[in-house]
Amino acid sequence: MTAPAANRRIFVIGGQHAEPLTGDAPTMGFKAYNLARMAAIGLPVPPAFVLATGYCRDYVKQEKKPSGELRELLAANLRRVEAGSSLTFGGARKPMLVSVRSGAPVSMPGMMETMLTVGLTEATLRGLLRMTGNPRLVWDSYRRLVQSFAAVVHGVPARRFEAVLDEYLKRGGVARAHELDGQLLAALARDYLELHHELTGAEFPQDPLEQLDAAVRAVFRSWLTPRAVEYRRLHHIDEGVGTAVTVQRMVFGNAGGGSGSGVAFTRDPATGENRLYLDFLFNAQGEDVVSGRHALHDSEQLGAVLPRVMQQILNVRHALEAEFKDVQEFEFTIQDGKLYLLQTRTGKRTAPAALRIAVEQVREGLITTEEALVRLQDVDLERIEEVHVAADADAPVLCTATSASVGVATGAIALDVEAAKQMAKRQPVILVRHDTTTDDIDGLAAASGLLTAVGGRTSHAAVVARQLNKVCLVGCAGLSIDVAGRSCRIGGRKFVEGDALCLDANGGRVLAGRPKLVVAKPPEFLAEVERWRGARAADAVA
Repeated sequence: MTAPAANRRIFVIGGQHAEPLTGDAPTMGFKAYNLARMAAIGLPVPPAFVLATGYCRDYVKQEKKPSGELRELLAANLRRVEAGSSLTFGGARKPMLVSVRSGAPVSMPGMMETMLTVGLTEATLRGLLRMTGNPRLVWDSYRRLVQSFAAVVHGVPARRFEAVLDEYLKRGGVARAHELDGQLLAALARDYLELHHELTGAEFPQDPLEQLDAAVRAVFRSWLTPRAVEYRRLHHIDEGVGTAVTVQRMVFGNAGGGSGSGVAFTRDPATGENRLYLDFLFNAQGEDVVSGRHALHDSEQLGAVLPRVMQQILNVRHALEAEFKDVQEFEFTIQDGKLYLLQTRTGKRTAPAALRIAVEQVREGLITTEEALVRLQDVDLERIEEVHVAADADAPVLCTATSASVGVATGAIALDVEAAKQMAKRQPVILVRHDTTTDDIDGLAAASGLLTAVGGRTSHAAVVARQLNKVCLVGCAGLSIDVAGRSCRIGGRKFVEGDALCLDANGGRVLAGRPKLVVAKPPEFLAEVERWRGARAADAVA
């Protein structure tokens, strides 16, 4: 798997061996290309190297056969990422750990695989413990890697690991894994190692390079998973472009109270309002934020606890829009009070948000009217509506939730993806779930709205729902679901599957029944676009 062709080369981002930006998105994948652009304008990006998309295409053509040359390639380029850090991949005293991330030439949020803390073994965890003095960080990272390896490399469902975690949460008397002490986390990691062997028939590998080789090949394979194939079908993405793989030095959001992970949009992707839109969890990894499995309540505390970092994030917001000339969704980690940027991409937005953002960015001088018209050419402006529940509607408010979109949706309750797909053939459907993942994409596509008990506005599933122009409410504390009984309780009231429900994303409300709705157009922004079109037509005649 050597890379003589330009479209199959290796790229290095950041660190002592950073290269001038010579690649492009089709070759590097959008994720790595944007990382390189951020590093080039001086933003804090951990060093990385990138296997270009050609390697994935070759891997698929070779019917996923392993190659010893891949391991040699990885080993050689790890040395370039280590340079200047005093860290060594696989080192017993000062180990460097890495993340392995996918990156297609077009954004496919949450559709392919990621693996964190690759390189952590029985030998290197002792070195990490000496280096950090933080046993909780070490054992939490190890148990995450073991579970992730079982899931990503071997395809093991998460539920068995989650059941073991639930037992430890009860034993510790806490609600979340980050509240477990180091001793319990060490025992949890040991149990995960045994469960890995039981479920996969294989020992968890103690060779760091073997871990990395397996992780990279698993990311290549994830290009062909059903959810990735379905996403490409929905968005008309070429099956043949493949994914790049980025191997990046790890930073730790789960390193304690001055650490955490977040996802932010430079503008509100639901309404288009020009304000930072952020979800954040202290003492957490990025997967905790985007998975949709956790309640996210730490965003408002970030500025109070780490005001300097919060100001940096606000500065990053403006720097990204100045560089990319569009709304960005960026992921970041804070380790011991230091900010690192891990990803940015063009933010998925609702159609009303797309209209407002285009108009306001023209007014700000960020883009031209011609650029705005090109950006809006795939948006059906005639169908953009502002839908509200009528003031005199006779529908009780059951509870509130966090809005991840705008608008109102009514429909029959469906409690899983298959029910949503079948019921949607006859009537509008509201998909109601405790949490949801991108595996549910075909159910999201069939439904008119999504309601979840946990999760945040920037979880992958919420991002996909918003892009599909679905009404989406997340983090509904008043929701509990009895899947076996095909029923749920919302705000203390019982509903069975098929009962009518209304999601009001404008006010973050969940209502019973199908209330009267009011529909209007956003006249100010539509009128401005019409003026641009008129001016362009006049210029063409002249």
